[in-house]
Amino acid sequence: MNTQSNPMAESLAPAAASSASTSVTRPFYWSVRRELWENRWIYLGPAAVAAVFLLGFLISTIHLPAGMRGMSVDLHHRDAIAAPYDILAGLMMLTTILVNVFYCADALYGERRDHSILFWKSMPVSDLTTVLAKASIPLVIVPLLAWATAVAAQCVMLLLSSAAMLARGSSVSPLWTELSFFRMSLLLLYHIVTAHTLWPLPVYCWLLLVSGWARRATLLWAALPVIAIGGLEAIVFRSWHFAALVGTRLIGAAPAIDFGSPDTFPTNPMTHITPLNFLSGPELWFGLALGAAFLAAAVRLRRYQGPI
Repeated sequence: MNTQSNPMAESLAPAAASSASTSVTRPFYWSVRRELWENRWIYLGPAAVAAVFLLGFLISTIHLPAGMRGMSVDLHHRDAIAAPYDILAGLMMLTTILVNVFYCADALYGERRDHSILFWKSMPVSDLTTVLAKASIPLVIVPLLAWATAVAAQCVMLLLSSAAMLARGSSVSPLWTELSFFRMSLLLLYHIVTAHTLWPLPVYCWLLLVSGWARRATLLWAALPVIAIGGLEAIVFRSWHFAALVGTRLIGAAPAIDFGSPDTFPTNPMTHITPLNFLSGPELWFGLALGAAFLAAAVRLRRYQGPI
């Protein structure tokens, strides 16, 4: 019996494993790149919103030093200082919702409408890879882009505020000490991931599923079942629980933060994050399971769907 090992076979084994891993991840990577190439508004939208806000903030810095001096005796001066940063963060959250809704409603519908599905199905990319790549846009790419855009714009705002105050001979210490910029950025990331990614996941996956089925008016077909079920519940039970459930999912009303008071913003350092409460809730896992079912149905639907 020959018990000697084959050095060539041993050297080729890691290379083969690496090649197999690359062959699995490369189609997914290029599929995501394809979505970004074909839908540039995914990143141009948040950038445009931030640019317009920065222009307005630049004009408002003219009155900033006088306003900061007037805050010296205000017990709530931290909220006043952070107000523009909170407004920008809120705009990025709203932009995330809008970009995700319109992208998901057109993700699988668009390739059938322009007949490009015939070309992409001729490529060595599975339906599972394609659908997962499209799902990664609202669930990974857009939230991270919105957060990075917000943080970059807030950095510019902080520098502009400091420059305006130094030019007027004012101290910048209240601005830097009261703002808690680093904690504010982390809270924004936490809120976007929990409230605007994981919590509305079933809504986005439902839109992806409908976009692979509808022949036109995707948003209308996606909304009709919600309206019908909500109307039936209102007539029979005189309640609106289903409509409220879908609405809170879409806007991101997740039990991920203890606000303390209704006026507290998610990025306020006084908020208390509750990740255990969020992750242990059955509502989250039911939504994730429902979203996974919608994605599986979208994969199967794309397998047999042709151009419109």
